[in-house]
Amino acid sequence: MQVTLKVFRYNPEVDKKGHYETYALDVEETERILDLLELVKGHHDGTLSFRRSCAHGVCGSDAIRINGRNMLACKTLVRDVGDRITVEPLLGLKIVKDLIVDMEPFFDNYKKVLPYFINESPLPADGKERLQSPEQRARFDETTKCILCAACTTSCPSFWGSDDYLGPAALVTAHRFIFDSRDEAASERLKIVGETSGLARCHTAYNCTMACPRDIQITKAIGELKLATLTGKVD
Repeated sequence: MQVTLKVFRYNPEVDKKGHYETYALDVEETERILDLLELVKGHHDGTLSFRRSCAHGVCGSDAIRINGRNMLACKTLVRDVGDRITVEPLLGLKIVKDLIVDMEPFFDNYKKVLPYFINESPLPADGKERLQSPEQRARFDETTKCILCAACTTSCPSFWGSDDYLGPAALVTAHRFIFDSRDEAASERLKIVGETSGLARCHTAYNCTMACPRDIQITKAIGELKLATLTGKVD
C-alpha cells in the first residue's frame, strides 16, 4: 500500500522554527512506523534524526507522537494508524533535532524519587536473599513494567504547564519502591511525592494511562500513592 508520511523537521543549525516534510512510501500494512522512518533515512533523506535502540518495545527510546498520540514507533503498525501518518516529537521537552527531544528534565525528575532499592538492615543470617511472598510481589508488580519512554509524562497537561512537576513516570517509579515490602525508604519517598511538585499536580486526566505502551494502570497507581500520603499506610 502507499502511505503519506508527514514528518516534523527541525535542525537548530539552519532552521528558525520547525516545519513538516512529506514522503510518499510504498510499504506493507504490517510494517512498523519505525520501519518507515528507517526507509526515509536510508533512501530519501539521510539527515532525518530520531532515536531507536532495541526496536522491540523494551528500551522505550523511540517514543514519538503518531497522528497526535504518544506511541512507540517500533510497536505501531501501519494498519493501526492508516495511510496518512504524521509523526512529531514528544510535547513538553525541548526539541534537539527533528524527532529527538532533550530527555534530561525527564530523568532529573525521575532521580528525585530515589529510583533504587534502599535497605540498610543486615541480610538474613543464613545469607539468603530478603524473601518476599507472591502476594507482596504482586502488590507492586504492575509498576515494575515501566520502560521510561516518557510517553505518559509528555502526554500529561500538568507536565506541559509546569517544569517542576515530577510527572507520571517518576510517580510510577516511586510506587514500585514504596509498595515493595523489602524497601525501607517508603516514608521518605512519600514525603517527596507529597510535595507541591508531586501528587498535588495530578488532576486525573487519564492521558498517562492511555499513552502507556506497557498498559500500566498509571492513574490507578497514582491514586494509591495519594491514599498512602493521606493515611500514612503502605500495605
